[in-house]
Amino acid sequence: MAKQKLKEVANNSLAKSLEKRKAKKTTEFKKVFNFDSLVKRLHELIESFPDPRTGKNLSKSMKDAALGAFSIFFTQSPSFLSYQKSMQETQGQNNADSLFGINEILSDNHIRNLLDKVEPSYIFPLFAFIFDGLKACGYLDEFRSFNNNLLIALDGTQYYSSNSIHCDNCSQKQHKKDGRITYSHSALLAAVIKPGSNKVISLIPEFITPQDGHEKQDCENAAAKRWLGAYGPVLKQLGVTITGDDLYCHQPLCELILGEDLALDFILVCKEESHKTLYEYVEFLKDDVQTVEVKRWKGKRLFCDTYSFLNKVPLRDGEDALEVNWCQIITKNERGKVVYKNAFATNFEISENNVIQIVADGRARWKIENENNNVLKTKGYHLEHNFGHGKKNLSALLLTFNLLAFLIHTLLDLVDEKYKLIRKTLPTRKTFFQDIRALTRYIWFDNWNQLMIFMIRGLKLKIPIEPEVTDTS
Repeated sequence: MAKQKLKEVANNSLAKSLEKRKAKKTTEFKKVFNFDSLVKRLHELIESFPDPRTGKNLSKSMKDAALGAFSIFFTQSPSFLSYQKSMQETQGQNNADSLFGINEILSDNHIRNLLDKVEPSYIFPLFAFIFDGLKACGYLDEFRSFNNNLLIALDGTQYYSSNSIHCDNCSQKQHKKDGRITYSHSALLAAVIKPGSNKVISLIPEFITPQDGHEKQDCENAAAKRWLGAYGPVLKQLGVTITGDDLYCHQPLCELILGEDLALDFILVCKEESHKTLYEYVEFLKDDVQTVEVKRWKGKRLFCDTYSFLNKVPLRDGEDALEVNWCQIITKNERGKVVYKNAFATNFEISENNVIQIVADGRARWKIENENNNVLKTKGYHLEHNFGHGKKNLSALLLTFNLLAFLIHTLLDLVDEKYKLIRKTLPTRKTFFQDIRALTRYIWFDNWNQLMIFMIRGLKLKIPIEPEVTDTS
């Protein structure tokens, strides 16, 4: 009994010690990953921006141009800089300076001209810095899903289109009917997602743009291969499942995901019309297909989910075909009408015990469209708005600033207690940013924290006490 008691005391002591270390680590993380420190880190990155100007034409600051562009996306206010210029004239101070460290508010044309030759990759280290911080402090663990893996969704999206304005990096599509050419910019977006969560963590994008030495137009699939080749080896250490739509469910990409260099997992949409051989095997082996049926209530409505699965079927025709595992979900309402149907291919062996989880992860791929792409397009980030096209990199750089703003908003919603409280209290994201726009237009704030406190007091809420870093060793 005495030994057991000592063992319990030792275990409790160890648990408390680990909890204290985690708390200290979390508190230190919050002090590094706050608004002011992230803007400071952005300042440091901007110092490395190339400046092609020579001679005496250096009166306008590259830093002011870059921070000006970022501030527009972060505040979701296309007129933010013009408002601050007016405030400077009337009050002798402005929020562009106090919040973002902008010394001189530049015109839109100055910003576009100065930033056009800056490649988006100069901003990528801040994405990596935030991701590494979330990983080190355990926040990424909240996103782990089936097999304790992180679920990363890939999806291409177009963010610029014109029949006249174009640059060397535009993709081109000639219409057969009238010979008209449409110029566009697209990017492969990547995000950490999780079923049931309305948060996504945006990752570094890959731009779909003409590649040196390639005669064919660039495409989403080629961009996916580049993205996986660049970041897959880092993700390999974390345990990652790649998910995406049917476009990615083909042998070369699946082999790349599973190969030694990456050693990742996948759950990909697998449509019948693009995988005839696989579905012929499913039909031929239909007696071996296993099913799981689950009835569930959604409010007052009854639904029946039927899960079917079959392991070890060829992804394509041929002796070298990759074997994958196939599963399908069909949802019917109380009248027997099919209201949802989808199917997936995966490298995970499927069983009655895991098919529901695997399908849930496969279905979660829509979150990169709904919680990432659609939020960026319709919830204030204006992803498809032409903020400036430029002749070289401007369009891609501005998209990167937009994604970075979205990522920092997500980060603040995870770790900033004041930001989190305000977002939780206000009815919508739109309301929050409407308030930010109105307040920063008329009132000067010394810093971001002061702005958050002003909003909390206006909402008559209790101001959260930020924990101090103490020695818990």
